[in-house]
Formats: sequence, structure tokens, C-alpha cells
Amino acid sequence: MHIVQLANFYGPRSGGLRTALHHLGAGYVASGHIVTLVVPGTRYAEEILATGVRRYTLPAPRIPGTGGYRAVDPYRVRTLLRRLEPDRLEVSDRLTLRGMGTWARRNEVPSMVISHERLDRLLEQFLMPSPLARRLADAANRRMAGSYDRVVCTTSFAREEFDRIGAPNVQRVPLGVDLTTFAPRYRDDGWRYTLAEGADALLVHCGRLSPEKHVERSVDTVAELTESGDRVRLVIAGDGPRRRALERRARGLPVTFLGFLSDRAEVAKLLASADVSLAPGPHETFGLAALEALASGTPVVVSASSALREIVRPGCGAAVPDVPLAFASAVTGLLESPEETRRAAARARAEEFTWTSSVRGMLSAMQSLNVPNPVV
Repeated sequence: MHIVQLANFYGPRSGGLRTALHHLGAGYVASGHIVTLVVPGTRYAEEILATGVRRYTLPAPRIPGTGGYRAVDPYRVRTLLRRLEPDRLEVSDRLTLRGMGTWARRNEVPSMVISHERLDRLLEQFLMPSPLARRLADAANRRMAGSYDRVVCTTSFAREEFDRIGAPNVQRVPLGVDLTTFAPRYRDDGWRYTLAEGADALLVHCGRLSPEKHVERSVDTVAELTESGDRVRLVIAGDGPRRRALERRARGLPVTFLGFLSDRAEVAKLLASADVSLAPGPHETFGLAALEALASGTPVVVSASSALREIVRPGCGAAVPDVPLAFASAVTGLLESPEETRRAAARARAEEFTWTSSVRGMLSAMQSLNVPNPVV
């Protein structure tokens, strides 16, 4: 079948979404399907990726305040879709492309949307009171679930807001992690020694430096540890709109900003060389960066408010309250366990999340869809 994947918040530095789309697309192609990916960019382009996926880039304006993300006009997408004639439509955008489910139904194309974020949490980030955020999210989610044939959530955390409204067409399919690119064997003791700058433990925060990631909590965790006399250094890999504010916050602390690492091999080496990875974002609905750390043999301390509480288990990490002291205590506890034991536990947990299983689950969801009755 011809699968068309749609996504707006996709770019050279868009992290988890880009990674997921590429792995899923490659898996669909390997399973014998034709795959077309439609994304926004600076200008029109059409190319065949190394995985066999055909990628169309449609010109789109920047979205202010997002650090470079773009959103293509849905009209351009619909025009292209009529030419592509998909057999299945997979949408990874519940906001700027939310009308695609209605288009699919009108054109008798089975469709599904992958919910990569929780709408109620997004609204709360804009300081909206929780009760109001829930009411608005519930209304929007009812409309969205009603327009698509299937809503796919990657974790129970992401599914909660759909279960709250009793949506009948929701399915959970976990994402995977690249267990070849990220592995303990990429640990580089020489590079670790250089990065640590004499510290006893090397911590890492890897990801986009944007408000919803709460990177300041990682910085404050180092402040707590340093005040307690622990000799640690935090390395932050990533870039984004919060970088300058974070650099000011980290002034005088053992914190190094590496910026965006474009080479995945370098990211893998960094994660494998660290002692503990920090993932303090309370709104993560899956958390590929945390899984990549686990695959690298590095335990992770995560926000208990996020979906990562479902992934991290005792021995390979900890899920803690959203306060720096709790993060610092968890880091200390992990460092007190034998290094070989904690690294083995981290890798073993990551091995439970394969892209093969994820692709199989997504294809099963797609293939079970019936051709919808057209909307008049």
C-alpha cells in the first residue's frame, strides 16, 4: 500500500519527531510498502531518501517563537495529496494539520493520527488553569478523534486524555530506539576525562533548549549537588531559544554547553560516556532522548510527571518529583550503585523498545482500518 506521512514540526534539528518518522518510514519500506513523507521547508523539493522513502518538502513560513519550526499551509498539503493518491494517511500533527482527517474521510482514505503530545499539558504551559485546559483539550480531542479512523498514542500517559473522553478508536503503540547507533561500546574514556574537567561524575542533558523541556532543572540539579560537595559536571548538548537564559543561570557552575550536535555518532559517544542522563521535561509523551541514553548504557533521572515514568525502572534510573533536590538525590543514589550493574540494567531496559516492534504495531493499526464512508 502507499502510505503518506504528514508532519509540520519537522526540521534539521527537530529531534524525536524526525527520528521517529525516519525509522517508521524505513520500516514501512522494508515491509514492502511505498512511503511518501510530506514536510515543511524553505523551498519546494522532491527527493528519495537512503531508506527508499520519497520526501516532498513544501515551502512554509516560520512559526514565531518556536526557534525555527515551520508550518505548511494545509491547502498545499491537500493539493499534493490529491496527486499522491495515498492508500493510508499517517499524520504526526494534531494542531496545524488537524483538518487532514476530514480530508481523508471525504476522499475515502483510511487515516490515523499519532498523538506526539498531550494537548491539556500544552495549554497548561501557556499558564492556562488546569480545569480550563482540560475542558478545551477534551473538546478538541473529541473533534480530532472523531475525524480520524484511529488515534495512536505511544504511552499510557499520552492516552490518558483520550481515555478521559471515552474515545473508542485509540490504540497504544510504543516507539523504539536505535539499538545499533546507541550502545555502551561507544563509551570514550578519553573524551569523558576531557569533558569532566576533573569532576568525579559526568552528567548529560541532551535535547532542545526550549521552555517545555525545563532544562533549567538540570542546571539547578548541578547547583544542589555542588552545594552538597559532590564533584560533578553537567554537559548540555542541544540548542534552542532558552540557551542564553540557561547560560546566565549556569554562570559559576560546572556546566558546559556543547550546542547542537549534528553527528548522531557524536551524540551516541556522549551519551555512552556519561554517568547519568537528566530528562526533567514534565510533558514528555515518550522521550526518545532518554531511551537513547538507556540504550547507551547510561541511567536516566526523569520527571515523574511525564510519560518517562513508564519507561524508567529502578536500577536503570529514577522518576522523581519536579524539584532539583529530588533530581540531585536520585543522581547520588544511582552513582552509589555499581557502575557495571546500572549500565547493564539501562541497556537491558532499552532493548525492550525496538523499531521493529513499533513498525509492526503501526502497520497493524493501519491495515486494520476500513475505507471510510465519504463525508458529503
